Amino acid sequence: MPKITIVDHHGNEHAIEAQSGESVMQLAIANGIDGIVAECGGNCACATCHVYVDEAFLASLPPPLDHEEDMLGFTAAERRPGSRLSCQIVLSDATDGLIVRIPDTQV
Repeated sequence: MPKITIVDHHGNEHAIEAQSGESVMQLAIANGIDGIVAECGGNCACATCHVYVDEAFLASLPPPLDHEEDMLGFTAAERRPGSRLSCQIVLSDATDGLIVRIPDTQV
């Protein structure tokens, strides 16, 4: 089981064990982590589950697909090189140790 750390917009770190195949968005919502709105429910149709992936883990994730790239253009918080939609980050043993940070705002 992969273990990841989600840092909320207050700076609180949440270390959570996940099931392979679960998205970061699903994990955050299931664990009551504040700051992930997920208006579209994980369908990559909004930008309200925006996170910043820690630079050390960027290479271990597949690059965003075109529809995610398009939606990242609508983030409420500043887009950065590590910006991703948490609904599109699917967890596996390869993502063990992943660190993501939730920006100050989603809407």
